Formats: sequence, C-alpha cells, structure tokens
Amino acid sequence: MKLLYLNRVRLGYSGETLLADVTLKLTAGKVYCLLGNNGSGKSSLLRTIAGVLRPISGDIQLAGRPLTAWSIKERAKLMAWVPQQHAGAFAWSVLEMVMMGGSATLGLFAVPGRSLRTLALSTLARLGIGSLAQRRYPTLSGGERQLVLLARALVQRPALLLLDEPAASLDFGHQIALLEKVRELKNSGMTLLMATHHPLHASAIADEVIFITPEGEVRQGTPQSMLNSASLAKLYRVSQAEIERWLILHAFSQEEIAC
Repeated sequence: MKLLYLNRVRLGYSGETLLADVTLKLTAGKVYCLLGNNGSGKSSLLRTIAGVLRPISGDIQLAGRPLTAWSIKERAKLMAWVPQQHAGAFAWSVLEMVMMGGSATLGLFAVPGRSLRTLALSTLARLGIGSLAQRRYPTLSGGERQLVLLARALVQRPALLLLDEPAASLDFGHQIALLEKVRELKNSGMTLLMATHHPLHASAIADEVIFITPEGEVRQGTPQSMLNSASLAKLYRVSQAEIERWLILHAFSQEEIAC
C-alpha cells in the first residue's frame, strides 16, 4: 500500500525555494533512509511531510488523502515526527514527556490513564532508558533526549515514523540499539523515513534510499543502486578513492571488534 506520496512538491521558506519537483513514494512496512550534505534540505523535507512546513506547491498524499485534509489529531494517529533537536524549556519529567505522545490522540478534556503510563514506561524500558523515567528532561544529555523523543513518538503508535538524524548524538551502543529497534518496528508493519549521515546505517536497514544531491535533485532507489562508491562520491563531493578507503577502514575495524 502506498502510504505517502509526494508529487512534484516545491518546498522552502518565505517563498524561497529550497527543493523543487520532489516526487517520492513510500510503501507501508518499509524503511527509507534519506542522505545528503549538511544544509541540503533533509530536515526541511521531513518538516514538510510532517505538516510543520507548508509546501510552496505540489501535492502530498497521506494514506490516499491530501495531507491538508487530515486534522492534527487524525494526523497524529497516522504519523509521528522525531526532530533532530528539542530544547525542552519546561522541566517535565521524562515519563511526562513520553506520555505526551499518547495524549496527542486523546480528546480535548480526556485525562491520560494508567494504560498510557504503563505503555510509556514499557517503551522507555525497551529503549534501554527506563531508569530515566523520573529525571527532568532539560537535565538529560543530547543522546538521552533523542531517545526520549523516540519513545514519545512510539507511544503514538503511528503508521509512519519520521526520524531526523536520530543517531547523531548517540554513542556506539545506542546506535546499534536504535538500528535494531528500527528493524523491529518495520517487522511490526510500521513505515520509517530516517534522515542519516551514515551510509553504513542505511546499508544495514534500508529497503530504499533517498538522496538529496548537491544540485538539489531528490532521487530514490534501491540500496544496491545508490550506496556504491561512485554514487556516494558524487553525493558528498569527495573522490571515489576516498569513499572506498573509508569503507575498507571501517570493514577492517569491524573485523577487529569481532575478534
């Protein structure tokens, strides 16, 4: 089933075009990894899909209906967004932050109940951060905050999860745990669109890969056709030899870890 469809979308800020003619198709139950240089428009594309940034032109369809036809509450039942950064001005506890994800689908005067609290606690535990439940969100490290935001999104139980560089602040162990969680969510039927700076993460989990090229073109294809040294060299504007040398060094370090 085609869960998300962007047809010739032009997006940007204050009428200034950042990306033009964006056409993408996301099918239910797959993982899509979005790669591109800093400033290429990855976060802006995710914000546009999430409905935070209004497209300048073009059509976005969510589950067969225009994105604008869904109310905010209806959209929250279908789609969740984990931003790259969140300052957290209020001193909510971690548990309260995560429960807010479930509150997004409640009625105006509904009060979160015991089942939502239980779901929030179990989600924190599955992400390995159950011990943080009573901590104040502003006191957490960047990596801990990122995991809390992921937990909050998962409590929404969305069909589509948007992740904006979720591994950027995570240590190596939590990066591995995150990739395993993404696999688990995909196996449960969820669709995930994840922006990342790590081609090897994309290689490990992606069913399809999306490039935002230095020229502003958005391309979609299989990992085999996209994650090769020639394509990555063009994407990141480095030589093919440098890409290949980095991949060889990484493979060698992984062998050492295995030993």
